[in-house]
Amino acid sequence: MFIGIDLGTSGVKALLCDDRQAILASATAPLMVSRPGPGMSEQSPGDWWHAVDAALCHLRDERPAEMARVEGIGLSGQMHGAVALDRQRHVLRPAILWNDVRASTECAELEQAVPELRAVTGNRAMPGFTAPKLAWLRRHEPETFAAVAHVLLPKAWVRLCMTGEMIEDMSDASGTLWLDVGARDWSDAMLAATGMTRRQMPALVEGSAKAGRLHRELAETWGIAGQPIVAGGAGDNAAGAVGLGAIVPGRAFVSLGTSGVIFATTDRFRPWPDQAVHAFCHALPGLWHQMSVTLSAAACLAWWSGVTGLAETGLLAEMGTPAGPAPVLFLPYLSGERTPHNDAAIRGAFVNLSHDTSRATLTQAVLEGVAFSLRDGLEALAASGTQLSEADVIGGGSRSQAWMAILADVLGITLHSLADGEYGGAFGAARLARLAVTGEPPESVCTPPRRSTSVTPDPSRTAAYAAQWLRYRALYPALRSG
Repeated sequence: MFIGIDLGTSGVKALLCDDRQAILASATAPLMVSRPGPGMSEQSPGDWWHAVDAALCHLRDERPAEMARVEGIGLSGQMHGAVALDRQRHVLRPAILWNDVRASTECAELEQAVPELRAVTGNRAMPGFTAPKLAWLRRHEPETFAAVAHVLLPKAWVRLCMTGEMIEDMSDASGTLWLDVGARDWSDAMLAATGMTRRQMPALVEGSAKAGRLHRELAETWGIAGQPIVAGGAGDNAAGAVGLGAIVPGRAFVSLGTSGVIFATTDRFRPWPDQAVHAFCHALPGLWHQMSVTLSAAACLAWWSGVTGLAETGLLAEMGTPAGPAPVLFLPYLSGERTPHNDAAIRGAFVNLSHDTSRATLTQAVLEGVAFSLRDGLEALAASGTQLSEADVIGGGSRSQAWMAILADVLGITLHSLADGEYGGAFGAARLARLAVTGEPPESVCTPPRRSTSVTPDPSRTAAYAAQWLRYRALYPALRSG
């Protein structure tokens, strides 16, 4: 038996899986985000622990016999957050989260201070990453910064509570801006640029490696007979990739969730930061991955639903199946954009409205705008040398056949929807736990799920969408200058 725990921003999810990878039970516990100022986003690590404990106690109560036989626990979670600890390993302040943008000034300063930053870390300096947050603390909370003995990412802090060990996996560490991603080791130059040293960093392991054992007292509390191994685990997207079987170079998926992601597994470090492509270590040895990110994907449809007062399902039914591009263009920059622009200030727009524009047309434009943004990301990946011909699609948006058809036509690649199942970070974490316990080859455990349907691009619509995408791209400079 294996447990996967995913520490998200809005809640903790835990899964109990058997030796055949069947999910026997699941539990969730909610979390709240504090916003103490404009652009700020924080959580109390203590709340994470209470949520983890609540989820594991739920699994214990639902499946006591199976919980007693748990051999391994895997961790996944939100990336980039900064948990500052003193010498006694006490939390010094609330954790600054991935979606906190207070450190924009510090990012520019880091880029100037370390000219090789992008080549070493595989990324631009962005305020969501961990290193700029510590630079911000050094400037704005100097007493707190002076007391910092250790810095952990969110799931590594949970591991500390579970095992007493300060250990981080390569995929999550890649999102700190302190890691030499190609070498899979901490970068002394990047640490020094923020006034940090290796002594303040956790030890590094691969996601499928052993990374401590559960405290005996916690095992007893959660109804576990022994002291299970805790695996290195993974950041949320890498864990999701493990759950999807995206562990072979060239395997890719598109996530149509609140944000949009194109994730591609690579056999080597392929940085392409100038177009805001993320290059991170994967959760398994000898693998890396690239990601393009659209900050608002399904969030755009949710926003449009709120504006119109019509449920998303109603909007999609009203729209029907488009025969080609809408006459209206929508730019989905409701909260800025990541790939390829890295522009937190840009905002969205409808363009080419007329007296004849209907609600259904605007709904179509919203879906197409998200697809065009993902096309931007696909082109950025292609420019880096990563060419994709197909991808699985996950997330709420994948349930809309119309959106799947639009996306296939815009991207010009075959897309696959998946049979019902659990493919998120908690499931990937459970797989990593199994690998840490058994030492099995990853390809025998991290198998891809069954595909339910495939959507191939229509050549005539693809040509029409290619022309519309060029019009879409031409609008960004005008919005930015405005």
